[in-house]
Amino acid sequence: QLVESGGGLVQPGVSLRLSCAASGFTLDYYTIGWFRQAPGKEREGVSCISSSDGRTDYADSVKGRFTISRDNAKNTVYLQMNSLKPEDTAVYYCAARRLGLSLMEGDFEIWGQGTQVTVCS
Repeated sequence: QLVESGGGLVQPGVSLRLSCAASGFTLDYYTIGWFRQAPGKEREGVSCISSSDGRTDYADSVKGRFTISRDNAKNTVYLQMNSLKPEDTAVYYCAARRLGLSLMEGDFEIWGQGTQVTVCS
C-alpha cells in the first residue's frame, strides 16, 4: 500500500513537499513515480525516481521547480514542489513499478489514493 500526504491549499509561489510512504513492502526495489490529475483532464506523469541508482525524470512542465527524492531508510519518497502555480492544482498520486524509469501511467502496478494540491490566490 502507498499513502500520500502533504497536500493542501496554498498561494502561488509557495512550496509544498509531498510524501509517499509504503506499508507492507519495501520501496528499495521499486521505481516510484508521481502523477497528477486535474479536474477534467487525464492523469499525467510528473516525476519518477529509479530504485537502483537514484536517476530521475521530470515532465517539462515541472522541470526546475519540482524535485523528487527517496529515503529508503524511512521507506518514503518525496516530491518537493517549489514556485507553485495555479496550473499545478490537481490530485497527486504516487505509484510503484519494479522496472526502470517511466512517466507512463500504465507502466505502474501499485497506486496510492492521492492527495489534493490546490494553488490559488
